[in-house]
Amino acid sequence: MVKNINPFIVSGKIAPEYFCDRVKEAADLQKSLDNQMNVVLTSARRMGKTSLVDFVFDKPEIKDEYVTITVDILHTTTFREFILALGTAVFDSVATRSEKLRKQFVTFLKSLSASFGYDTIQNMPTFDVKLGDVQNPDYTLAEIFSYLEHVDRRCIIVIDEFQQITRYPEKNVEALLRSHIQKLSNANFVFSGSQRRLMEEMFFSAKRPFFQSAKSLRLEPIDYKIYLDFATSHFQEAGKNIEPDAFSHVYETFMGVTLYVQRIMKDAFAETPTGQMCNQDAVNQLIENYIDENDSRLREQLAYITEAQKELLYAVHAEGQVQGITSMAFNRKYRLRSPSSTQSAALKLLEYDIITRKENTYSISDPLMKLWLDRRKV
Repeated sequence: MVKNINPFIVSGKIAPEYFCDRVKEAADLQKSLDNQMNVVLTSARRMGKTSLVDFVFDKPEIKDEYVTITVDILHTTTFREFILALGTAVFDSVATRSEKLRKQFVTFLKSLSASFGYDTIQNMPTFDVKLGDVQNPDYTLAEIFSYLEHVDRRCIIVIDEFQQITRYPEKNVEALLRSHIQKLSNANFVFSGSQRRLMEEMFFSAKRPFFQSAKSLRLEPIDYKIYLDFATSHFQEAGKNIEPDAFSHVYETFMGVTLYVQRIMKDAFAETPTGQMCNQDAVNQLIENYIDENDSRLREQLAYITEAQKELLYAVHAEGQVQGITSMAFNRKYRLRSPSSTQSAALKLLEYDIITRKENTYSISDPLMKLWLDRRKV
């Protein structure tokens, strides 16, 4: 007996029949990559950037013609960590494709050659490099890019959460990366980031090394009507139904954030028996359950910010949207310490992606955090 597949996928690659919309964005990304353009891909977190990239990479026009490499650098805090993450991704995605490419990788990366392991059974080198082995990151970066120039197919390299490089203690990382990238003739890049303010400064400020070096592609929430039709059709295919008002409530509650909408729809699909209708009461309970599930994570997130930052977060939560964040009226209303202290706290909360700024308006970044704070009545 074949088990029915829940069509609302929240992790891993998404088959085309379960991929909701993003038709224009997928076509734009594929066209740019086919035209050897670099792309800066931005959106709020959990909006589906990685899923979009995976979806495009799985198309035969890309999969059969290019070598695709994905590097997630959110966890990195130094340039050496970046080099280790990049080297690992290149080895796993490129060098393992053939014995020749694996041996070439060792040959090109002379600065790390003493650190490679060896599989005596397969008679092949293995990438057992540790962070302490990266002694000269500038030189190792040049070696990695030199290796990519000699790969038998053009490479597409995705660097996820690219804004992280601005937090490294080394001061010349942007300029160094830009100088190497602009010399490559056998690779192009997707610079993906969820902190739009930082990404826009990096790529659209004339003072920054990456100025106008990539085409901009921004993901906004999936259109409500398209998403409603997608959800309704999958419920109906399984002999189930969902009230339009129930879906609307989920979409509006989570401000169209793809991961959250998908997760509640996944739970709703699983909890709705065949022949039954999912209503708003049912999704309300699923939302409450999801808040409970994330309670510990959200508590931990707040444990790492200062009292002044918490005070500002609670004030922004109470207002919903704030324009004059350093105004005396706002600071007096919420008994904040001073406009200068508020400004410092705001910069940190923006850096941590706990609040976001669009034009001159501040709000909470994560709708799940907002719901959690609503429940705590802070």
